[in-house]
Amino acid sequence: MVKPLVSIIMGSTSDLGVMNQAAQFLEDMQIPFEVNALSAHRVPEKVMEFAKSAHERGVKVIIAGAGGAAHLPGVVAAYTHLPVIGVPVKSSNSIDGWDSILSILQMPAGIPVATVALDGARNAGILAAQIIATGDAELSAKLIKFKKELADKVAAANKELENLKFKYIV
Repeated sequence: MVKPLVSIIMGSTSDLGVMNQAAQFLEDMQIPFEVNALSAHRVPEKVMEFAKSAHERGVKVIIAGAGGAAHLPGVVAAYTHLPVIGVPVKSSNSIDGWDSILSILQMPAGIPVATVALDGARNAGILAAQIIATGDAELSAKLIKFKKELADKVAAANKELENLKFKYIV
């Protein structure tokens, strides 16, 4: 049976539209993952149980998305030694996302949460893959290819910009 290497969790399924970006990147990289909704406020016991047992299930990295007060990533980080990547989500009860960003970013010493941009779940998936790739040569090669493709897109964009026609462009 394949065990998940990454666990994607979110405060509620209303965050799924954002968190799907992480899932899609992990899918593209062929990294086994799981997805769960857990609320630090509604089911704190389940969050604690999840965080304490994640490593026993083979999980190497946890991606935790949350909006509003966004306590989920920090609570999970308090109960596990695994790396936790927080995704602040701009939700319906959010103050333009700043409450989520600051709730995840401003963790106390000893309980780190790597934090990506507001609604930046794709970067969370990439970072999780990079963490796992430190011990996986095949995945490392996939990420090198991915980064090269990003660079190739920039080169192609600059090639297109060469066709701009302005009187004073040099």
